[in-house]
Amino acid sequence: MIAAYRLAGRLAAPYLRRLLRRRAARGKEIPVRLPERYGITQLPRPDEKLVWIHAASVGETMSVLPVIEALGGKAEVLLTTGTLTSANLAAARLPAFARHQFVPLDVPGWGQKFLNHWRPDVAVFVESELWPGLLTECDRRGIPRLLINARISETSARNWRRVPFLARRVLAFRHVHAQSPGDAENFRRLGLRNVLEWGNLKFFTPPLPVEEEALTSFRTQISGPLWLAASTHPGEEQIIVQAHRALLADFPELITVIVPRHPERGAEISALAGNAPRRALGEAPQPARIYVADTLGELGLFFRAAPFAFIGNSLCGFGGHNLIEPARLGRAVITGPHNENFREAASMLRDAKALVEVADAVSLAEAVRAWLQRPEGAAAAGSRAEAALRTGPELPQRLAALILESTR
Repeated sequence: MIAAYRLAGRLAAPYLRRLLRRRAARGKEIPVRLPERYGITQLPRPDEKLVWIHAASVGETMSVLPVIEALGGKAEVLLTTGTLTSANLAAARLPAFARHQFVPLDVPGWGQKFLNHWRPDVAVFVESELWPGLLTECDRRGIPRLLINARISETSARNWRRVPFLARRVLAFRHVHAQSPGDAENFRRLGLRNVLEWGNLKFFTPPLPVEEEALTSFRTQISGPLWLAASTHPGEEQIIVQAHRALLADFPELITVIVPRHPERGAEISALAGNAPRRALGEAPQPARIYVADTLGELGLFFRAAPFAFIGNSLCGFGGHNLIEPARLGRAVITGPHNENFREAASMLRDAKALVEVADAVSLAEAVRAWLQRPEGAAAAGSRAEAALRTGPELPQRLAALILESTR
């Protein structure tokens, strides 16, 4: 089965090159860095011990930053990701002993070039993005591999059980650190014995940063009530626009800020909301209107500017986005019913009475109305959210030690 997968990768290589060029033309890849996707780099390999960490996107990158910091220069770090937003985050947040590259697509020759150049002493994969080709190439070179903050749904575990030979090859990690007891149990049911339950790394991520001047400037532009819909996806913005219009009867100057998960959708969302002003164009928010915050790296600003936040990817059944980020900043949370990716955080916030779950535009408007009418209630719920998820530094340090112990 691995051989068939590798053959398919070779056959797909010409198509993948064209796909990457089209993505670059649409602004979804950096043209001058496309060679990294083919396993080619201009950066030299450092002479010191090298830890390779792969984090798929922004959420995984944010969660692993404390681990990178905890490594503290005891080894050089190569962080790979697959998205522009995560690359921008890495550029802003990585320490001096770490560098970023885009992960090569899982074509045999591309992965081989990548590993032949970097020769990592250990390979660390974050959460659930597993590339069979790259994993196989690590095994061929004797590179120890770890899976940290791992998550696996019951459905995914059932699918793996249908292909036990492939599961044994792909999941042959030296250690698997599961982010919840349920994930740990699902891994054990697949026959893995080296499963660690040390807690969820996402609870240890630092608060999102903010440029204080930008925050002060934004606050001066707001004269009335405001609420935030963050990390939204297609289908959710329509619901948010409907809720906004319903709320105008009670709050005629209400500003609803939408921060889309993918900022390149800003023009589309603006059109949906009646040519709403866009931050990417330098436009200011206006009373009674949607405001599309289609910029990168400013979510920390909007969490601080708003008294509470709706977190997207949860109304349309895709598993939810990070509930921990607003809670870290003392903000209560509204979410849809789909939080499979953050079950533990959702449960903790629910128990703290800091989470409201909605299902449609009507219930979303009701939840927003209740907290706008009782700002002291929203603030108290935000305080409970921050207290419920408060943690110490132990887990990143334990994982950093495990990584260093695993280097060959």
